[in-house]
Amino acid sequence: MQHDELNRFGVSIPSDLLMQFDKQIKQQGYGNRSEAIRDLIRKSLLQPQQYPATQCVAGTIAMVYDHHASELPLSLIALQHAYHHDIISTMHVHLSHELCLEILVVRGEVRRLRELGDRIRVLKGVLYAELSVTHLDPARGGEHRGHHGRQHDDEHT
Repeated sequence: MQHDELNRFGVSIPSDLLMQFDKQIKQQGYGNRSEAIRDLIRKSLLQPQQYPATQCVAGTIAMVYDHHASELPLSLIALQHAYHHDIISTMHVHLSHELCLEILVVRGEVRRLRELGDRIRVLKGVLYAELSVTHLDPARGGEHRGHHGRQHDDEHT
């Protein structure tokens, strides 16, 4: 595995913020600030808004919602069926009598995954919904496509 040349740079940061950062990275087990900053940069580069709409990515949509909200469970199921080509797996956890945590493992074009996350987020009774990109497939660009005339993984050779 080839390693890139390391570059040094300076950062100006208030003392109290640096102390908080040092405390946090020590608790997380980092050996030094450089390792922690590299991870922060990698994480920032995986933000969904960083990619072209047709970029193929994988990630999760995590949501917390009140399952007693009128019609919400049916609306969520209908959305998941509408985006079934983009959803690889789901996990449902009961947090309390009222609240559920649901995680959708997704893969597809950023545009579609953002759209799904946005459609979930605005439903009445959804307290939180966030798309997190964890993998980028630069070689595939927009090749992974779901329904509506768009090519899907299983359909191309």
